[in-house]
Amino acid sequence: MTASTPQTMGQQFGRRSWAEPWKIKMVEPISLKSRAERQQAIEEAGFNTFLLRSEDVYIDLLTDSGTSAMSDRQWAGLMLGDEAYAGSRNFYNLVEAIQTYYGYQYIVPTHQGRGAEHLISQALIKPGDTIPGNMYFTTTRLHQELAGGTFVDVIIDEAHDPASTHPFKGNVNLDKLAAVIKKVGADKIPYVSLAGTVNMAGGQPVSMANVRALRNLCDRYGIKIYLDATRMAENAFFIREREEGYADKPIAAILKEFCGYTDGAWMSAKKDHLVNIGGWLAVNDPDVYDSARNMVVIYEGLHTYGGMSGRDMEALAIGIGEAVQDDHMAARIGQVRYLGELLVDWGIPIVQPVGGHAIFLDAKRIYEHIPQAEFPAQTLAAELYLDSGIRAMERGVVSAGRDPATGDHRYPKLELVRLTIPRRVYTQAHMDVTAEAVKAVYDNRLQTRGMKMVYEPKYLRFFQARFARL
Repeated sequence: MTASTPQTMGQQFGRRSWAEPWKIKMVEPISLKSRAERQQAIEEAGFNTFLLRSEDVYIDLLTDSGTSAMSDRQWAGLMLGDEAYAGSRNFYNLVEAIQTYYGYQYIVPTHQGRGAEHLISQALIKPGDTIPGNMYFTTTRLHQELAGGTFVDVIIDEAHDPASTHPFKGNVNLDKLAAVIKKVGADKIPYVSLAGTVNMAGGQPVSMANVRALRNLCDRYGIKIYLDATRMAENAFFIREREEGYADKPIAAILKEFCGYTDGAWMSAKKDHLVNIGGWLAVNDPDVYDSARNMVVIYEGLHTYGGMSGRDMEALAIGIGEAVQDDHMAARIGQVRYLGELLVDWGIPIVQPVGGHAIFLDAKRIYEHIPQAEFPAQTLAAELYLDSGIRAMERGVVSAGRDPATGDHRYPKLELVRLTIPRRVYTQAHMDVTAEAVKAVYDNRLQTRGMKMVYEPKYLRFFQARFARL
């Protein structure tokens, strides 16, 4: 039996309303600072929302990473932490959960997703290698570059068009991939880097048909496929909703089938898995496992905890099972869509279709008068905080960084601001407040000017760069 979606619940009860499949047991007070206080805070932060103090934020939509609300079962699991340095029982519970729901054989725990990205990059990439993928992600690409590789985007063209309503904008363009293979040779491609629900494209999913075809193509050349599974449970929801033959299948079954077409995965468990810290690398190749397990001892911790405590691993093992529950995912996607539909109704440009974890505001179309060199998305994120205390994230030229060969800014086609919805944290009223704040900033768009960067760190500059108004 499949769970009801918010839309079908409305049909069943003769009304449009729907409710989350949980009730609130504990609250954390939040408050809205005055306009003057917000002005001071954003100036001290160099107009970078990452540098704001959380106590100065009203509704925090910076990220869904580590910001979820854990369940009572997960909190209870914390009390079952076996903090033995080696061989913690919580590690074996975690291994069993990953094998059950994702299907991979060998598991290496890490402190979070980028720890796993580092391990797989160092284990497989040699200097001069090329790594094709369905759009870059910031930390993933950097780890691939630091290992000596070069990332090449092979996503379908629709992914770069925020107005396109293609149902699977995360799909790999197989012709693009074939051209890369022909150009550099299969022996120079250690693996294809495949992301489920492509973050930088607006949380857009990959279809089952596409990953199946990708598997067939890669098999012809002996190329591996490694999956960024960070939001694969959300991807499975979209497959069930949009792809023929999956409407009656549970999310857990869709997830496991999808993973079955890949050779391994890395995971930032701070997203889908509903925990505040944690990650893992899972592979089927015993040699890759042996290499990663050796490295994790150097960089993360022993191979049976990998930077996590026993109690963290227990909460994570429980969260894996909760993340694939159909009613949970229907409510999670439903809340994101609710916000997106409000903005669309008001004519505010966003990436469509609405993705799984966030609403992506199209800063290029909102600030048509601000050139990309003046950081329109960074400007929009700062203006939203200034208006209402809502913290969002830039996903544009600042996040894209500089071309390592030329030193010039990379100018992606997408210049976005991400309103990321933490899981099980905010109510529908918070979404109403957020939508109204975005509209207020949008209505004032023609009076807004861009910014200049006044400090730039060497790596992942969007985290720590500072800006000033022009």
